[in-house]
Amino acid sequence: MNNMTNTTFAGLGIEEPLLSRLAEFGISEPSPVQAESIPAALEGRDILAQSQTGTGKTLAYLLPLLQRIQAAEKTLQGVILAPTQELAMQIYREAEKYGAGLGIGVQALIGGASIKRQLERLRQHPQLVVGTPGRIREILALRKLKLHTLKAVVVDEVDQMFQLGGTADVEHILRGTLRDRQLMFLSATINEEIKNMANREMKQPVKIGIEPEQRTAKSLEHLYFVTEERDKIDMLRRVIRHFDPARTIVFINSTDNIAEVEAKMNYVGLSAGALYGDADKIARSTTLRRFRDGKYRVLVASDIAARGLDIEELELVVNLDPPIDTDHYVHRVGRTGRMGRKGLAVSIITPKEQFIIRKFAKELGIDIAPREMYEGKVREPKPFSPGPGRGKGQSGKTANSVPGRARHKDSEQDRKNKGAPKWLKSKQNKG
Repeated sequence: MNNMTNTTFAGLGIEEPLLSRLAEFGISEPSPVQAESIPAALEGRDILAQSQTGTGKTLAYLLPLLQRIQAAEKTLQGVILAPTQELAMQIYREAEKYGAGLGIGVQALIGGASIKRQLERLRQHPQLVVGTPGRIREILALRKLKLHTLKAVVVDEVDQMFQLGGTADVEHILRGTLRDRQLMFLSATINEEIKNMANREMKQPVKIGIEPEQRTAKSLEHLYFVTEERDKIDMLRRVIRHFDPARTIVFINSTDNIAEVEAKMNYVGLSAGALYGDADKIARSTTLRRFRDGKYRVLVASDIAARGLDIEELELVVNLDPPIDTDHYVHRVGRTGRMGRKGLAVSIITPKEQFIIRKFAKELGIDIAPREMYEGKVREPKPFSPGPGRGKGQSGKTANSVPGRARHKDSEQDRKNKGAPKWLKSKQNKG
């Protein structure tokens, strides 16, 4: 800490008591996004930052925001908007943690919680509000919140706002603020829609970008395993057993399959919980607490359910279904390899889905390496040479290169084996 250049928080312009608070939580060095954002934010500049989760982006806007709030003035001075209740709660907890020592009143205005209680608390005139756009718009409609005193508005995970349809509410909220307020957008991906919104709402924003090829953390390793659809869950079991992480998040596309995957994981002795996008807040936070406490080793989730999740020490993310596009790949795998820690992203795909993985690798400029399981070990696939034994080996063509009749026979056999895959049967027999 001897060089007081921009590599320390003090060098970036952060003052006491925030510096002591950071030290208390063991945070001594700013992450790249913090080093770039904090000085500009302290100057009151508008900011458009491309930053995936796990880069320390919350403190990148929270520290300057708190430092610029006048604790003596009992007016609303800052608003932070987040697309999901859970992310909003996470930000609110951070804001409380750092704002308390400054005498700054922070309040959460989040959908799904009692609006009556929130309105009562607003009478205490918080200087900072963290919330979801829908609920804040609701309270504005009741005329219980005035935005003309706002100095700064932060919109976190802007790309999720667009996906979840919250941008109309965001724009409505911005219309209630004065033009000279500071505006900060943070987003894992920056597309045309976001650029257009920034151009409409911001004055010469400082653009803080992670180059497209760095949209996934450098400390992350990407692998994929090819298997038939019906063997995917077995492959998942083998992958988790082999890499043996304390915690794994498994992503699937259709919520209908969550219960099945969860049940099968529990059946083979891997304690699993499921996170549903439409679950109420209590069910969600119970499941997440169990996962954080290590009661569940595996969390099965859909994309919506996992928005904004920040799980410390998550070593493995598995795509049991391929994400629908590159952005979703970035969001999913961004749950691991955070803050420079090592992480592993594994995709389990069918032969037909291989082109999707190639597309992600190309668009993200990363290496997603093929692997196979052989006698309980993970190895690089042997190159396939078509010879007399066609239809075997790692061609990925097994199902398609079998002639019609043989395939039919196969499916008859499959029908007999319905109920449990081979590895389960042998387990039952040993039982």
